[in-house]
Amino acid sequence: MFYDFLHTKHIYIVCGKTDLRKGIDGLASLIQQDYQLDLYEDAVFLFCGNRQDRFKLLHWDGDGFLLCYKRIDNGRLKWPRKKEEIRTLTNQQVRWLLEGLSVDQPKAISPGKKGSF
Repeated sequence: MFYDFLHTKHIYIVCGKTDLRKGIDGLASLIQQDYQLDLYEDAVFLFCGNRQDRFKLLHWDGDGFLLCYKRIDNGRLKWPRKKEEIRTLTNQQVRWLLEGLSVDQPKAISPGKKGSF
């Protein structure tokens, strides 16, 4: 059943460039062999190729793998390009990424400091 992937326990982004010609088996092998992560946990794995206008999503839904592919018509993703890195993203960072923003946004409001009046 298709549902909102932002409610999964973990959202991982594979930084750098991934060969998007790979299917479920190739991407799953990459996650297990290169990053030693559990494919069967409640997680979503995001991949981006050379062109930053498309990405793939891999998810185990309990009885099989789901592979989604999206191509953006007008714009590009700000995909982190440090090779051989995988990061955990927050729901907010995923929204930023899919809106064409960087996942590393500067804070607009700095935390307050305790003091006396």
